[in-house]
Parts: sequence; structure tokens; C-alpha cells
Amino acid sequence: MALLIQSLIAFLAVQVMVAAINFALPPDMSKAQKASAVALDRNGVWLRALPVDDGRWRIRADLQRTDKSFVRNLLKVEDERFYLHHGVDPVALMRAFSSNMQAGSVVSGGSTITMQTARLLSPKNRTYLSKLIEVFRAAQLEARYTKREILSIYLTLAPYGGNLEGVRAASLSYFGHEPESLTIGEQALLIALPQAP
Repeated sequence: MALLIQSLIAFLAVQVMVAAINFALPPDMSKAQKASAVALDRNGVWLRALPVDDGRWRIRADLQRTDKSFVRNLLKVEDERFYLHHGVDPVALMRAFSSNMQAGSVVSGGSTITMQTARLLSPKNRTYLSKLIEVFRAAQLEARYTKREILSIYLTLAPYGGNLEGVRAASLSYFGHEPESLTIGEQALLIALPQAP
């Protein structure tokens, strides 16, 4: 009985500590808030975008105007359990760990869309410590934002080669149209590019 009470007290202490850190050290959302200014003609047709101050073309993603099948396929490839976890997917982490151990090298990642979003918001060298920070930041994002908001942030910040960030910037640059209606080939490219070295 004493062990149960001690465990409960320890659990509550950890919860209070995490809540305090979460409050004291909120995630830096400034990168997600900086987007390219977009010039439209009088009919609302996209003319051009201006880069943000770091020279990147970052156009805010709009899930309402993003091809639904692209989003479904992205989640199948990147984070099949996106709507089931709270930022970290232990099943995916164990699968990746097992695959990597069997191969003797990194062949699979276990990062969720939320973890990738945390990394995109605050890029760091890849170390075990940075992975722990990423896990903590993912939990923060899940506590503060809806799944749709997290997905929208990811689709705004994901790298698409050169100085392109976000699915809208990539779709407009590569295909000349908004990502509202993408072919299977266009979807495949937009899903694969953020993972390219």
C-alpha cells in the first residue's frame, strides 16, 4: 500500500513539474507565424509571393484548400496513427528501433507529424538530447493545438527543396497551382520531398 501511495505521489509530482515547465517554456511559434506576403490580382488569383526575412518562400497552408487525398496519403506514409496518439507514438518508435537494430543502421524513423513539427519549429542537431526535447515539445503542441492546427503548421513549414517551405509554396512553384487538386504523381512528389536528404 505504501508503494502505491509513493508511486501516486511521484506521478503527481512529475505531472506538476511537466505542467510548470510547459507554462514556463512554451514552444517558439514565431517561425510558423512568419509567412510570405502573397500578391493577388483583383479576382483573387495568385500573382506572386515575397520571401520571409530568412529568404524562404513560406506560404501558410490551408487544410480547407488542400487536397484531402493528399492529406490522407501523407498521414499513411508519415504518421498512420496521427489521430490516435498524443504527439509521440510508442508503437512507431518501437517499430523504428527494432528495424534500425536489425539493420545495424538507421533505416526507419519513429517521429510523428507532431514531433516533426516540433523539430521544424526549432531545428537542432540530431542527438539523443534533442530527441528528448522534441518529444517534450510534441507533447506541448498536442496540449495547446488541435490535430488540424498541428497538421496545418507542419504543411506550412515542411521543407520542399531549395528555399521552398510548405505544401502551398511547393505546389505553386512546381506545378503552378494551389494544392487543392493534386494528381497522384504530384501527391507522391510532395510526400517524398520533405524526406529527401
